[in-house]
Amino acid sequence: MTSVPNITLNNGVEIPQLGFGVFQVPAGETKAAVIQALEAGYRHIDTAELYGNELEVGEAVRASGIPREQVFVTSKLTNAAHDPDDAAKAFDNTLAALDLDYVDLFLIHWPMPAVGDYVETWKAMEKMYAGGKVRAIGVSNFNPAHIRRLLDNSDIIPAVNQIEVHPYLTQEDVRAYNFDNGPITEAWSPLGKGQVLADPVIGAIAQRLGKTPAQVTLRWHIQLGSIVIPKSVTKSRVEENFAIFDFELTPEDMAAISALNKDQRTGPDPEQNNRIPAPPV
Repeated sequence: MTSVPNITLNNGVEIPQLGFGVFQVPAGETKAAVIQALEAGYRHIDTAELYGNELEVGEAVRASGIPREQVFVTSKLTNAAHDPDDAAKAFDNTLAALDLDYVDLFLIHWPMPAVGDYVETWKAMEKMYAGGKVRAIGVSNFNPAHIRRLLDNSDIIPAVNQIEVHPYLTQEDVRAYNFDNGPITEAWSPLGKGQVLADPVIGAIAQRLGKTPAQVTLRWHIQLGSIVIPKSVTKSRVEENFAIFDFELTPEDMAAISALNKDQRTGPDPEQNNRIPAPPV
C-alpha cells in the first residue's frame, strides 16, 4: 500500500498530507464511506460539527480495527460557539459525538468577526490544547489579517489554516502568508467541486502522464506542500484520489496549472461570511 507523506506541524505533531473529507456526506452514508477510505489507505479523516456526521466518523474509526493512534482525526468548532464558554462546551460535544478520547486537530471553522471576537475564541482553543485532549489547534477560512490578529494577541500559532484552494482559486497570497508565519495550508474543495476537471490544460497533462485530471490536480496540491482532503463516496474515486504518489509533475506542469487561477470561489468569502451557521465547508 502506498505510504502517504506526513507533514510536521509547528508543534511537532505529524499529519498525513492526504486526507479524506466528509463534507456533504449524509450521516447515514458516512460510516461506510470512512471505512472504505481507511481500507483504501487513508489515515486522515476531516469532519466538523456543522457536517452532522461526527458520530459516524467516530464509529468508523473504532470499527476499522486500525489503532487509534494511526488515524488522524480533525474536527471544527461550530460557528454558533465562538463565546469562550460555548466553545469549551462545543469541544466536549465533539469528543462525545466522536466517542474518542482525543482529537488530533481542532479548528475554528470560520472567523465570523460579526458574531464574536475570534481572538477570545482562540484563547479558549489554547485552553483546550493545554487540557491534552487535542493534539494541535488551528483555523479554517482565515485570511492573513485574521491570523495577524491572533499572532499579535495570543500565545499559540495556529498549526493549520484550512482554506479553499484549487487551480481556479490558488490563493497564493494566503498560502504565502501561512508559509511565512507558521500555519500549514490545508486545501478544501481541492477539485473546485469538479469544475477544474474539464480544464483542457489539466486534461492535456493528465493524458500525457496516463493519469486522470483529478489525480493531476491532487498531485499539484501535494507538490505545493499543502495538505489536501478530497471527498468522494464512490469506491473507485476514493481509490483513484489516493493513487497520486507514483508520479510527479514537472515545474512547467506546476506553473501551467497555477496559471489557471481565476480567483473563482465555490464557497463563501471569509470577509463576507458572518451567518450562523455559515455554509459548512
